[in-house]
Amino acid sequence: MASHELQSSTMNGTTPSLRRRMACWLYEGMLMFGVVFIAGYLFSTLSQTRNALDNRHALQAFLFVIFGIYFVWFWAKGQTLAMKTWHIRVVDRAGKPITQTRALGRYALSWLWFLPPLAAIAPFQLSGSESAVIVLGWVVVWALLSRFQPERQFWHDIWAGTRLVHFEHAKK
Repeated sequence: MASHELQSSTMNGTTPSLRRRMACWLYEGMLMFGVVFIAGYLFSTLSQTRNALDNRHALQAFLFVIFGIYFVWFWAKGQTLAMKTWHIRVVDRAGKPITQTRALGRYALSWLWFLPPLAAIAPFQLSGSESAVIVLGWVVVWALLSRFQPERQFWHDIWAGTRLVHFEHAKK
């Protein structure tokens, strides 16, 4: 970030409320529908996939890479579109912008929001609604666990060496 941009903005270092972070998380999920749509269309066109179940694992791997590029790129710049809307910025422990390497680590650790429940339900033949309840239940538990962290940060942020902070551009 340029120094003139830092001077024309306010970053007080306080952790945004859990409600605001989860609203940002939900908004980010809605924005990801567009990313998934475009990436899925691109993948199916280039791979000549006719049936949605053909190349399913390759599509999942492709989306994992696309999500990684999206998040690492924007986190290294400080914030995604959803974070900008909710005045949240990701920084390192010292309050400086994170590197792409740290953003990549944060991306890998952020999968703790989904992988534990998905791994737990994999051996069972659960319906979509049952799986959704388990995954959403884990998301709620994972979010509430931040209440037990002294700085109220999510645990994957602590392990990645990052923090979410309140950030606003100064009024002109």
